[in-house]
Amino acid sequence: MNYKIDNLQYCKWSREVFQINRDAGLDAVHVTVVYHEDYDEFLERINEWSNHFKENSDLIFLGNSYKDIEKAKVEKKTAIFFGFQNCSPIEDDIALIEKVHNHGCRFMQLTYNNQSLLATGCYEKNDSGVTNFGREAIKEMNRVGIVIDMSHSAEKSTFDAIEISEKPIAITHANPIFWHNAKRNKSEDLLKALAESNGMLGLSLYAHHLKDSTNCSLESFCEMAARTAEIMGVKNIGIGSDLCLNQPDNVVEWMRNGTWTKTKNFGEGSKTKAGFPQQPDWFIDARGFKNLEIGLKKVGFNDKDTNDILGNNWFNFYKGIN
Repeated sequence: MNYKIDNLQYCKWSREVFQINRDAGLDAVHVTVVYHEDYDEFLERINEWSNHFKENSDLIFLGNSYKDIEKAKVEKKTAIFFGFQNCSPIEDDIALIEKVHNHGCRFMQLTYNNQSLLATGCYEKNDSGVTNFGREAIKEMNRVGIVIDMSHSAEKSTFDAIEISEKPIAITHANPIFWHNAKRNKSEDLLKALAESNGMLGLSLYAHHLKDSTNCSLESFCEMAARTAEIMGVKNIGIGSDLCLNQPDNVVEWMRNGTWTKTKNFGEGSKTKAGFPQQPDWFIDARGFKNLEIGLKKVGFNDKDTNDILGNNWFNFYKGIN
């Protein structure tokens, strides 16, 4: 049995998007439900998703474990797994970790670019690593079954998380620095450590993470995947597209600035290019998984390795979450 999984999307959710994901054959999608929200605001997002599930029950349902991916495959639906791109919903209360898990959270980033109460973000000048609270939070996340996600975290903090966590961690959406030197992309040493701990890397399709940005070629992306597989092993890589389909530009401003600054921050964009970057034409939406399949095979991946990258590796990773 082969599965297709996109392990990071933050789209403007609608029936149209859910149908596109089904047309792409996605059995599971890890969706961002939080950027800067506190616990009460997180509950508001949960209510919004409850409505999505009711109104689109023929297409989607809430996923809690790998068994729901199996169920989605059989029922020709998409299992939706909740994740946080920041630790803000747990505020400064470790007891909230179990509560957010009970509401469906299965992935949580320790930081979103900046320093948090748990660790250091990739935009900070000084990386002091995982904090005391962060160490306790990792233990609790391991206990309840929430994956530590270090996609937006700085390097020392990520090495710390790998060492502290008793379960494999994930970098759900990023690419290697050797291919494109973006702030959010990861070093070869870090990718090796991630693989040695049985962690997962989700290769990102977000233009700011791509060599040549919007003009990145499918061949270049797939050649990068091949080189990354040489470093990490095929079983440790998957797709985390970071797709933001149909989102308006004011959303990326919220993502970058939240409520923490009065000075506009452009992240990996710029004042002249402040909005969402355009997707490469071979991955406009999740139906681009077909192009990825073609491209991966063209650069030398066999059928099994291609299927593993497009979903089976994430499926096997999900087996260890709960």
